[in-house]
Amino acid sequence: MSEILTPDTILRERYRVIELVGQGGMGAVYQAEDTRLDGRICAIKEVIPNLSTSKQYQEQIQAAFHQEASILARLDHPNLPKVSDFFVSDGRDYLVMDFVPGQDLRELIENARHKNSFIDEKEVLTWAKQLMDALEYLHQQNPPILHRDIKPSNIKLTPNGVIKLVDFGLVKLLVPEDNKTISVLQGQATIQYAPLEQIGGDSGHTDNRSDIYSAGATLYHLLTNTPPPDAKTRYIRGKNQPTLTIKDINKTVSTQTEQAILHALELHPEDRPNNIQQFNQELLAVPPLTERQIISNSWKIVFLHNRILLILILFFLAIALFVTLLG
Repeated sequence: MSEILTPDTILRERYRVIELVGQGGMGAVYQAEDTRLDGRICAIKEVIPNLSTSKQYQEQIQAAFHQEASILARLDHPNLPKVSDFFVSDGRDYLVMDFVPGQDLRELIENARHKNSFIDEKEVLTWAKQLMDALEYLHQQNPPILHRDIKPSNIKLTPNGVIKLVDFGLVKLLVPEDNKTISVLQGQATIQYAPLEQIGGDSGHTDNRSDIYSAGATLYHLLTNTPPPDAKTRYIRGKNQPTLTIKDINKTVSTQTEQAILHALELHPEDRPNNIQQFNQELLAVPPLTERQIISNSWKIVFLHNRILLILILFFLAIALFVTLLG
């Protein structure tokens, strides 16, 4: 495990470490104060190089890190933290971004589970819409950017109800010319949310449909309080694997939502939605009305728009009936 920076450590003669926020095998994330901008609190991600690799490889990774950090710094989206700086200190790479307050969605899942309840589907779909917007924005960059580590703990809900996709730990830059990818901040995605093509290392074959799988797994977890079975286990079990379902766990989930998420969780990329826009449409679009609903709604519209006329007609019919009875 790497040495942790202590509080009050100053990085780049600017950032004062306040506390450790999170730690993993590749480094750590700190909350820090920007001493040049009074009152600004930021998050600093520390990436420690793999010392078992050659010096040449480490230099390549560092150069790629600078390329990726420069691209991330140009991103500007309400559901992504703003990257403001990057630098190297004592052989470690650092990425500086907005510090996002609030709970992550994993905490909200745990709260619901302890209460023996589920997060309301409408609320989950509100978050899903924001997540889709962020992913669509990333995938439309030039070159496209893949996140590759979407999961509830990497999504924060701010006090004003906006979600932020906070961790860029496995971002990849697609290079269209040779259909390969540049991956800088190396590591493995959490297996329950990783598609089959991403498990087992950086094969270079992941694309936007990999993020779609991870988004689907995240929504599955939010609606059921449990992550889906991992893709590798599902693949190995094959036909012996029980049919994946959401409504058997949470009966309140709509069929449309379940079908959209299960489509995103298909094992083979070609069986999933082709892009975030398609997944968004399947998940959030209003389903087409049936013929009976159309007729029913038409009568409702007629009544609402002509209720005064209908009342008058009924009034005169009542008078006519009354006169007829008197006669």
